[in-house]
Amino acid sequence: MRIGIDFGTSYSAAGAVVDGQLQLVRFGDDRQFRTTAYFPQALPDPARFELTPALEAEVDALVRASRAEQARAATRARELRDATGGTTSFVARSESQLRRDALLAVRRDWLEAEVARARQSVAQLHDALYGDAAIDAYLAEGDGHLVVSPKSMLGYKLHGQARDVLVGIALHILEHIRMTASEQLGATVRHAVLGRPVEFRSSMGAAGGEQAIALLTEAAHGAGFDDISFLEEPAAAAFGYHRDLDEAQRTLVVDIGGGTTDVALAEVGGARAAPAILGAWGIAQGGTDVDLALSMRRFMPLFGKDHTRTPVHHYYEAAAVHDLQRQQAFRARRGFEDMPEPYGRRMLALQAPGQTVRLQQGVEAMKIALSTQAIHATSLDYIEPGLQVTSTGDELSDSARPYLHALSTLLENVRSQLDRAPDTVFLTGGMSRSPDVQRTVAALFPASALVRGDASLGVVSGLAVAAGTSAQVGG
Repeated sequence: MRIGIDFGTSYSAAGAVVDGQLQLVRFGDDRQFRTTAYFPQALPDPARFELTPALEAEVDALVRASRAEQARAATRARELRDATGGTTSFVARSESQLRRDALLAVRRDWLEAEVARARQSVAQLHDALYGDAAIDAYLAEGDGHLVVSPKSMLGYKLHGQARDVLVGIALHILEHIRMTASEQLGATVRHAVLGRPVEFRSSMGAAGGEQAIALLTEAAHGAGFDDISFLEEPAAAAFGYHRDLDEAQRTLVVDIGGGTTDVALAEVGGARAAPAILGAWGIAQGGTDVDLALSMRRFMPLFGKDHTRTPVHHYYEAAAVHDLQRQQAFRARRGFEDMPEPYGRRMLALQAPGQTVRLQQGVEAMKIALSTQAIHATSLDYIEPGLQVTSTGDELSDSARPYLHALSTLLENVRSQLDRAPDTVFLTGGMSRSPDVQRTVAALFPASALVRGDASLGVVSGLAVAAGTSAQVGG
């Protein structure tokens, strides 16, 4: 059986067409789950390296060995000089240099051993939890490793061990999806159409997108899929919209997810078997960028931002829960105890396991609430009794302004390339719920009817339809 998989930045889902009917896979009580995994065994964090007595003994042993080798090298240099009457280029290293090199070697060996141990643990699928259950377990245990949105890291430069761990995490999430789908659909699932953004978040340009596809393909094969193809997410949403249309029309699909914003122009509906995708565009920005801006504007001032001399990048480290390196840097950061109260106490509380994730959940919940409410309050009593953040719809709009500018720029570029306005603009993706987004899109395409698709399930529904059709998909 062939299924469609929306492996999203914030949420993931899967579905298939069974006997002509769209059937979405349920994960617990929902048809999607947070793209989050919890492993009881912590993955290695270089910031946790400490010189235990045993490791100190290893350093001392390496220093003694290097000192002895250096003495032998000096003797050989003297003998050669005496024999030839020439000069020698031998330069002795100082004791501090010998110790520094020994310390680096011990730290490297420690990290490699930690990675090997972690990879062995990650290989045990039954130990992992996913979605909200993963977050709950991490908060309850206060240990192990919580990975939020591995998709957001696929396009970044990765060293060998980090690459292997990330592939292992993606593998387990995809295997979780495959096994859940196989159980519910009553058939062994071995084939899938996997959604992909037009442009991945990346530090390497186009090469980052190629790497992301390669890593996802490797993870999918490791998860038990014999065949995997890719379909750009706005094109997938067009498949779902096409299925429900009797009359042909030209539509612009705008899919705004957590990490990316993707656009496709398509001929949909009518007698054609599948939509015709005429063009695709995208930017590596989405709902998580609004979350980060809202967190910095409304939440982080309660922790001292704009009120203390603490560098602002420390607050970004705390708020960026999708960035493992920033999160590790924040947890390892020292010196918050020297901040004026109550900010130092609050920052120390925020460093406790799981607290940045709790904060991010509160930010996301506020963003969603302010899409339909004029004002919303979020409790931070896990930081300090009675502490809360109150914000308004206008403040959310202010936080969203940089993203809305990026969205406008993207859509203006798309509009400039069209020979005529589309009949409809089809909105999907979690951020499409935002009234600000809807107003921005409507203002740029006033002659087109605005169609609001299922914000959460528009892409996965289309992927399921694409998986069930004989039309060629790929990319």
